[in-house]
Amino acid sequence: MNRRRQKKLTKRLVLAASIGELADVRTLLRAGAQPAEADNEGTTPLYAASVHGAADPVLREDYGTGYSPMDWALAGPHADVVRLLRDAGGTRSADSRAGG
Repeated sequence: MNRRRQKKLTKRLVLAASIGELADVRTLLRAGAQPAEADNEGTTPLYAASVHGAADPVLREDYGTGYSPMDWALAGPHADVVRLLRDAGGTRSADSRAGG
């Protein structure tokens, strides 16, 4: 994928994450948008979602791994992060609950 297309996908992903459009976030990730990539202003999708209160993508999105942020925090183990995620409504993924 060329750099110009990647920048466009990143810009769209940051916007979708900031307004909590989980379906758009998933579509953009499948199209090749990188969740850790920052836009031209230095904003990452996670930061945008967090700042704008769009909790669903932050708390539940697994970015195709099958594991939620809660799963990764539990694997750490990072008790402080687990508490924050739990208090905000974060959950384990269905895959991890099933032992997958």
